[in-house]
Amino acid sequence: MNLPIHPSAQISFPTIDAAIDSALAAKRLVGAVVMIARDGEIVYRRAAGLADREARLMTQENTIFRLASITKPIVTIAAMRLIEQGRIDLDDPVTKWLPDFRPRLEDGSEPAILIRHLLTHTSGLSYCFHLEQGPYVQAGVSDGVDQPGLSLDENLRRIASVPLLFAPGTGWQYSVSMDVLGGVIEKETGKRLGEAVVELVMRPLGLSDTGFTVTDRSRLAAPYVDVSPEPKRMGETEKVPVLTGTVTFAPDRIFNPASFHSGGGGMAGTASDVLTVLEAIRKGGAPLLSEKTVGAMMTNQIGDLLEPTRPGFGFGFGWAIVRDPAKAGLPVSPGSLQWGGVYGHHWFMDLTRKVTLVGLTNTTLEGMSGQFTLDLKKAVAADI
Repeated sequence: MNLPIHPSAQISFPTIDAAIDSALAAKRLVGAVVMIARDGEIVYRRAAGLADREARLMTQENTIFRLASITKPIVTIAAMRLIEQGRIDLDDPVTKWLPDFRPRLEDGSEPAILIRHLLTHTSGLSYCFHLEQGPYVQAGVSDGVDQPGLSLDENLRRIASVPLLFAPGTGWQYSVSMDVLGGVIEKETGKRLGEAVVELVMRPLGLSDTGFTVTDRSRLAAPYVDVSPEPKRMGETEKVPVLTGTVTFAPDRIFNPASFHSGGGGMAGTASDVLTVLEAIRKGGAPLLSEKTVGAMMTNQIGDLLEPTRPGFGFGFGWAIVRDPAKAGLPVSPGSLQWGGVYGHHWFMDLTRKVTLVGLTNTTLEGMSGQFTLDLKKAVAADI
């Protein structure tokens, strides 16, 4: 299912073009694909810069990118389909599918982690990159973008060996929760996560370029790290400082068939596929989900748990919700949805204006959380 292209897509949007051009000229990005839909039609599409700088390969609209956490909303949709089918319930304990997954609190007690806790990152789990040489690093946990060949069972064992940060439901911490949810989906469907996602999400939309394997390596963008004076191409293993820790990248893990399918960050795909998935949700969910389910996904599920660290934000099922744009410092409407990925991506959905933007880049971390992301939001507000 391809989104229709509005006639204005052939017309320049100067502020958006300038935001992309500025990032490329300043060598903060190597390449990017930006697509924007308004009211169900593509109004802007641009491939800019280089997919592979060393090979002098230009970025194309169908360039495939390692998606990192852009994987999360797609896997969330797969889980919500299983919930609609009555096969999973939001208040089911994870141990119903993963009986050995029993992380404990520091006091030794074993609280129940529910499916809703995984979907909202209120499980008490964490990520390695939150703390340099922290317990996740010491336990050898994978964040889903490293350790080629690691099995899901082994990663779940390592995660469960580390004490929970808090009792599930009482705090918020971005985490490996979606990798655990991937394990639940695998057990429920009897299939590898990638096969389940194809069946539940991609095939109903007629999409074939996005998955846990790379469909066409000739279209795969090379990954870069945003450093001065220009981005550096990633090596076989690349450690990149993030927040108070480090993300370890192993870009070729996706080529290793033994690598577990990371529900939090293991997919690769195209901007047009991601935009199509998001637009299906924005328009009400068909053919994937009911409007009622989509409404719950777009509703803040965590109260004020994010306010201390991210003022103005809440979290639904699969994405952050901009509850107060002024407090969040963003030029979007209240209720807008967004998320990103450490390989250099960002998307947002302004429900009031019926605008969805997907910006995939090959340059971490500038594409995800740098000036480029904010510039794009400002540009869309100015041009569309």
